[in-house]
Amino acid sequence: MNVAQRFGANLVACRERANLSQEALGVRASLHRTEIGLLERGERVPRIDTLAKLAGALGIEPGQLLTGIAWRPGHVQAGRFDTPDADATL
Repeated sequence: MNVAQRFGANLVACRERANLSQEALGVRASLHRTEIGLLERGERVPRIDTLAKLAGALGIEPGQLLTGIAWRPGHVQAGRFDTPDADATL
């Protein structure tokens, strides 16, 4: 699972927990419904302002949308993102 997919899975879980449709979340976050869908499917990584809008619209801390995403710094090798399996709970 890559960073975009992990973010998307987190967004779906948080949106469903808030009992919101993609359209309702889009309205609350001032984003188009299709943007929500792209993010949830892991086809896009959000900009920082989009992350803030989504967290505010969901009434959560932005970090909740980043659960399971961590950067591993490189020593001799380049750094990389680590993301746990899709089965990880939020």
